[in-house]
Amino acid sequence: MGTSRLFRIFLVLGSAFMILLIIIYWDDVGASHLYLHTPVSPGPKTPHTPLQQQPQTSRTPSFLSDIDAFVNQFLEPGTGDPTDPAPAETTNQSERAEERYIPRREWKIHLAPVAAELRERQEQRRKLVQEMCTNDAVTFPGKNRSFDDIPNKELDHLIVDDRHGIIYCYVPKVACSNWKRIMIVLSESLLQDGVPYRDPLAIPRDLVHNSSMHFTFNKFWKRYGKFSRHLMKVKLKKYTKFLFVRDPFVRLISAYRNKFELRNEDFYRRFAQLMLRRYANQPTPPASVDEAFAVGLHPSFSHFIQYLLDPQTEKEMPFNEHWRQVYRLCHPCQIQYDFVGHLETVEEDAEHLLRQLRVDNVVEFPTSHRNLTASSWEADWFSTVPLEARRELYKLYEPDFRLFGYDRPDSILNE
Repeated sequence: MGTSRLFRIFLVLGSAFMILLIIIYWDDVGASHLYLHTPVSPGPKTPHTPLQQQPQTSRTPSFLSDIDAFVNQFLEPGTGDPTDPAPAETTNQSERAEERYIPRREWKIHLAPVAAELRERQEQRRKLVQEMCTNDAVTFPGKNRSFDDIPNKELDHLIVDDRHGIIYCYVPKVACSNWKRIMIVLSESLLQDGVPYRDPLAIPRDLVHNSSMHFTFNKFWKRYGKFSRHLMKVKLKKYTKFLFVRDPFVRLISAYRNKFELRNEDFYRRFAQLMLRRYANQPTPPASVDEAFAVGLHPSFSHFIQYLLDPQTEKEMPFNEHWRQVYRLCHPCQIQYDFVGHLETVEEDAEHLLRQLRVDNVVEFPTSHRNLTASSWEADWFSTVPLEARRELYKLYEPDFRLFGYDRPDSILNE
């Protein structure tokens, strides 16, 4: 009897220890950080009975109910049909802002499905990326490495929204400011007087690109430690992943116009002075961008292309994010994106994506009225660039052209 009783005691203690270990592990991998008690996008139409809706004998939330809430965030979004259930009305997560909190707009009833041509467009874009990544004839640096081989510092463009199960890889000069605004609104990571921002355009521009506003993959190690890579893979499998791209050469023109034709002290000191010294016969360029602009001095577009093609450039540091290739920013051969948007069709693509994410009732993509760089300008911009340099530049960005379905610019490569 004594042995049997002792065995039962050890069994009970062991079970209690295992339950405690599971709870601690769950907290370590971040379940408690995923806004378990805030509204999330509705799940699929397949009927299911969440554990938290079952009668509870305990007065406090059960461990299993938290697990169920965690798992429900990974469910695929609904079709958008009128029969999809609308979520119950909920209150703000911040008690201090409860009285001032403006409730979300009522959930829209989607009377019409997403157009078939838009769904087909996405299927073709995803299929093209997959074909290029599995085609042995297409080679570029890093193509065949595994996700585990990607250094943490190269995962800094993958923004995670755990509230809605979204991962966005931002590409500078491809409407990334507006998409970052949307990610801030969805994640409710920025408050004004205790209330989350509702209007993307109301978010101050200096905060849009503030890294502290966005939880990116490269920050996982600090929060999750040894579980970080495993948790990244879980979220990559379960979350909806998207990116937006544009014609690679037009993106370069846009980057040049924004960073070197406008007064930008940071880019002048970091890049323009170097270009002027190396390629513009200016051994002692002005000390500030204001002094340089006062005498009409800034690198030409041809100087910028020289800088990109100069082998010394990458030896000194990796390409700046504004002209780094998309395949190096977003790793499309290691990450299977669910949605590939093009800037050339951004309004249609944005509406389709927000519908697919089931957040079009929460936020709208801001319409831009700024002077966008047009692809029809390519011939004029590259007219000052030697033909051989244009061809070398194409080789440098060819993976982006082919991965994302942009035609080879023969008009400027075959003159």
